[in-house]
Amino acid sequence: MKLVVVSAGLSVPSSTRLLADRLAAAVGRQAAGAEVEVVELRDLAVEIAHNFTNGFPGRRLAAALEAVAEADGVIAVTPVFTASYSGLFKSFFDVLDKEALVGKPVLIAATGGTARHSLVLEHALRPMFAYLRAVVVPTGVYAASEDWGAEGLEARIERAAGELAALMTGLSSAKREDAPVVVPFEEQLARLAAG
Repeated sequence: MKLVVVSAGLSVPSSTRLLADRLAAAVGRQAAGAEVEVVELRDLAVEIAHNFTNGFPGRRLAAALEAVAEADGVIAVTPVFTASYSGLFKSFFDVLDKEALVGKPVLIAATGGTARHSLVLEHALRPMFAYLRAVVVPTGVYAASEDWGAEGLEARIERAAGELAALMTGLSSAKREDAPVVVPFEEQLARLAAG
């Protein structure tokens, strides 16, 4: 089982990367045997920009895009800039193949300087991943500056990680030959309409 963590933090050290690492560790505890790979977008910024201008990913970007496409689950963490996800974060998902996240469980998370930006999870990240047809876990995790070391953050991390681990484990077992075939909702509707 493969878990890919996409972190869009820009500074070193980064609170975004710290949150990403805590989420990955919590999923690892709850989904035993999960192999974790971290995609640090800061290191891919130039290749992402070149992909927009020439249409081709560089070697490291291609590897990151492939890792996300092949993952059993994704943790996506961004800092908040101007009340939304960062441009680098959005750009990475803009160059990702539009089918790469279909049906894939995704845990969304963000960091910011103030709790006032916590709704970024619901008004920016969740709609973007819904558009990409990912299965977004119910609990998103937002960490403001005052949340580090405060009561409540670890409980949210554990709850979200448990939701992602459950989806990943369920999807991994569904890949077995004897597992029932899951028919997408749209296909079920089309079959009903066809009679």
